[in-house]
Amino acid sequence: MPPFSLPAPDPRAAISIRGLVKVYEGKPAVNGLSLDIPVGSFYGLVGPNGAGKTTTLNMATGLLLPDAGQVMILGGDVWQDVNRAKGIIGVMPQADQIFDRLTGAQLLVYSGMLRGMGRQEAKSRAQDLLAAFDLVDAAGKMVNEYSAGMTKKICLATAMIHSPRILILDEPFESVDPISSANLRDILVEYVSTGGTVVVSSHVMALVEKMCTHVAIIDHGLVRADGTVQEVAAGEDLEDRFLQLVGGRHAAARISWLDGGGGGTGGQAGDDAR
Repeated sequence: MPPFSLPAPDPRAAISIRGLVKVYEGKPAVNGLSLDIPVGSFYGLVGPNGAGKTTTLNMATGLLLPDAGQVMILGGDVWQDVNRAKGIIGVMPQADQIFDRLTGAQLLVYSGMLRGMGRQEAKSRAQDLLAAFDLVDAAGKMVNEYSAGMTKKICLATAMIHSPRILILDEPFESVDPISSANLRDILVEYVSTGGTVVVSSHVMALVEKMCTHVAIIDHGLVRADGTVQEVAAGEDLEDRFLQLVGGRHAAARISWLDGGGGGTGGQAGDDAR
């Protein structure tokens, strides 16, 4: 934990985090992280592998108990009333976290009923989502037969069926083709335009810079910079700014035998092997 007193969480924020800590085997994965995510923002969390993004999101959404710190969602303490928090957020599951032996339509209805909906309401919302995500023709197929892009879309749909006020998406565009990625972005931008808040973690800096209104750069379990995309980029490309803050880039390694011009000995070695 930081040695100084932290300000109280902001009850006006969609998500307000103060001094969040998670330690695994003596090593902090999240190390006193504090962050405010405004209502109605499209917020990007970026950082290198192992920076603590997923751990932070899991603690902020009631999926992982923090070792220290506080998280408030829309003015309510997450860990004082986990059920309330989970009722107003939608967390996009990973592909290995869903029941892929169900059809797309069945999975959505099941997800809606888990949220307390009646079957008919869940069916109606499932049809609306299948149409919005261009999955009507795949509604009767088993999810394990879906492509990567289709699977991402059905996972996002399961997180939206109860009309959450906040969407939490961990690497939603990973392994998704450009067309599916564009369709997902359009749906999320429309959701934000209605007053929703989207929090997305991603490694794709150009996508975050284009899509998000706000961004936080996380490294070693701490926020290195946060604010609007323009504020964090500070007049540079967001990727360049990210590399300045996080570091780790080094000069290209020179491998003597790796010669794309054909000057190496690979051909000769191949002849000798024969």
